[in-house]
Amino acid sequence: MNSNVTFGRAIAEARKGKGLSQKELATRVERDEGTTISPQYLNDIEHDRRSPSSDRLVKQFSEVLGIEIDYLYYLADRLPEDIRNAGLSQERVSELMMAFRRPPSKRRDR
Repeated sequence: MNSNVTFGRAIAEARKGKGLSQKELATRVERDEGTTISPQYLNDIEHDRRSPSSDRLVKQFSEVLGIEIDYLYYLADRLPEDIRNAGLSQERVSELMMAFRRPPSKRRDR
């Protein structure tokens, strides 16, 4: 994985790849209260001056731009809502984090 990839860069690259202007993408992404984000807010996200303020924004960027949602959560340094609300024990969280840190060549799922 390219260590220079950020949430903002991934959004900007995908937006450009789809031939969308910042204004066009901004009109397709709504905040929790139902208003669309501003092109300036999107510009701040793309330049890593701001992070997405909600799960709803991450989901919409994923849907509109065709980027895997878990990858966007990873780039945004956020845990998906379903994981945050899973009620995991301290031991289970530690177990999962250890599995996450294990190099891909040593994971059972590879």
